[in-house]
Amino acid sequence: MLIDTHCHLDFPDFDPDRSQVIQRANEAGVTRLISIGTTLETSRAAIALADSNPQIFATIGLHPCEVQEASDSAIDELAQLAAHPKVVAIGECGLDYHRLPSKSSAPFSGSTSTTGGVFPGSEDITLADAEQKNRQAVFFQQQLDLAVDRKLNVVIHQRDSWQDTLTTLKPYSGRLHAVFHCFSGTFAQAHELISLGHFVSFTGIVTFKNARDVHSCAQKIPSGSFFLETDCPYLAPEPNRGKRCEPAYTLAVAEKVAALRGQTVQEIARETTSTAEKFFSLPSS
Repeated sequence: MLIDTHCHLDFPDFDPDRSQVIQRANEAGVTRLISIGTTLETSRAAIALADSNPQIFATIGLHPCEVQEASDSAIDELAQLAAHPKVVAIGECGLDYHRLPSKSSAPFSGSTSTTGGVFPGSEDITLADAEQKNRQAVFFQQQLDLAVDRKLNVVIHQRDSWQDTLTTLKPYSGRLHAVFHCFSGTFAQAHELISLGHFVSFTGIVTFKNARDVHSCAQKIPSGSFFLETDCPYLAPEPNRGKRCEPAYTLAVAEKVAALRGQTVQEIARETTSTAEKFFSLPSS
């Protein structure tokens, strides 16, 4: 039996056939699903799904790309949601520098002139970057504090922000555990996380032919330090790449990881299920 430890079942992509999606997951041996909150609205939706189905559990959180629109009091509302018995972690939370203003298509943004100065407007772009990074950092730390207070672990989103994410997380190591979801880094980075007591999670990216770092990591990483996920509706594994992803495809992720590690799918299912049950405090299967 497998667990999809990170899916977005509340997203409108699943509105036409959500019940059939859950049924297909069951038929593929994916018997438990963790629906992930990214805003207050999606966190509430994840809880509603968990309430409606004994196989579904929820996390609550504010995704770093969503905090610009979040109210300053959002953490207080998250704290109320955290009391729900089917909330199994905080997140996804973290830092994401991939879509900062300086990485937009604005003319000359972040560029230097031939005379060594900066183009007009670049100072504003730099300030806008700093403001977004600061707001992300505030909400990330607030969610880490909430996790410690509620004795929950955290689901972390990290993109183009590795060092800042680690710097923020390190003071919490020993007080909580984190999983870096949709892990696409190197084995050295995974080893750094594991040495701090944290975990990684593999998605359909592991099935992509050019994902060499992920392949190497999946081969070398110790048992008991990783989970499986889909991040659906995103990142469908081969041969469905580019199509809508769904929890049933956790099996394809497990098959690829098993092949890379020279193990059976049953062994991978048993190991990752046990690890996820402990991390999320789920009932044993």
